[in-house]
Amino acid sequence: MVRKYVITGASDGIGAAVTRELLARGHHVIALGTDPAKGEALVDAARGTPGNVEFIRADLSLVATNRRVVASILEHHPAVDGLVLCARFIRSYRAVTTEGLEDNFALLYLSRVLFGYGLRPALENAARPVIVNVAGPGHDTPVAWDDLQSARDYDGVRAMFLASRLNDLLGVTFAQRFGDGPVRYVLFHPGTTSTGIVGEYDPPTAAYVEQQKALAKPASEVVPPIVRLLDDPPAEPLTAFTPYREIDLGGGLFRPADAERLAKITDELLDRVRE
Repeated sequence: MVRKYVITGASDGIGAAVTRELLARGHHVIALGTDPAKGEALVDAARGTPGNVEFIRADLSLVATNRRVVASILEHHPAVDGLVLCARFIRSYRAVTTEGLEDNFALLYLSRVLFGYGLRPALENAARPVIVNVAGPGHDTPVAWDDLQSARDYDGVRAMFLASRLNDLLGVTFAQRFGDGPVRYVLFHPGTTSTGIVGEYDPPTAAYVEQQKALAKPASEVVPPIVRLLDDPPAEPLTAFTPYREIDLGGGLFRPADAERLAKITDELLDRVRE
């Protein structure tokens, strides 16, 4: 049976590897990325498979773009079987979008809020819908409640880890709000993987990134566990996994009170960001 999937960050790394596997299985993929050349490569790759792909070029660090793309997907695809969230862009220096939001916070966190909640109506029309949020759950980076957008003493790696922590709490909130519905929410940690690790780096960070890529496992190794989650979503409203084990959600990193606090801040912020 042909299924339909939306993948953000689909032109690089894990997102691209998952896209290619789904195409090989004959599925329909709506692939989002920023690089038109890499998007064309996905379209070319699809021609030799039983699947098909739509590539959408979009800068998902912008709230307005997320809202526009989500609305378009809903208009043209009333049912979506799965959503895989992979988009990220690491920066050594703090950057602010044209909407006034810190880039990591906007892309790695807010875009996943907007896509998960925004595509929920289409997901609920599928038989066994699932969201797989590839954001690295379980990292113990403290949540700086008074500095969620890393304005003080910016460090690109810490900002990325903070955004990952926010995604943990996003999963908790999604399950609280919609756990009685059919959509399963899965937080996925790929471990150290030789992905595109796309970003803008200072020279020491660039050297470190290249070293990590040389030592890391290829993206193809984390495709099977992600695809298994798409094929057979967990029964629970919220789960978290590494490629090899399930992560316990009972610790302090997934506190409902923290999730509620973040959800309130996020809802108020998004209400202020208008197209």
